Amino acid sequence: MAKFAIFYLGGNKEMSPEDAKAHRQGWQVWLNGLGEAVVSPANPLKGSKSVSRAGVSDADGVTRITGYTIVEAPDMEAALAMAKDCPFLDMGTLEVAEMMSMGG
Repeated sequence: MAKFAIFYLGGNKEMSPEDAKAHRQGWQVWLNGLGEAVVSPANPLKGSKSVSRAGVSDADGVTRITGYTIVEAPDMEAALAMAKDCPFLDMGTLEVAEMMSMGG
């Protein structure tokens, strides 16, 4: 079975305590629904920096990666089907990529 990374882009949306609680419950329902396909559940990121030959800068903007989940699926279509139900879509976008083995 292949592994896929589901990257969360953006999503730093202000929420009321009630909305935040409902959102967390939605995450639990989604993750529980994925069952054994989940290799590494929701992994939030913060304080990222962009590094280039020109130097280091703050990673701002809507394309900033704010977290990831790793799942196992038979193919990209199955991984995309898992992503389509992710509650993060209420606040940002997702990018799904198959993870490749570098060997050795």
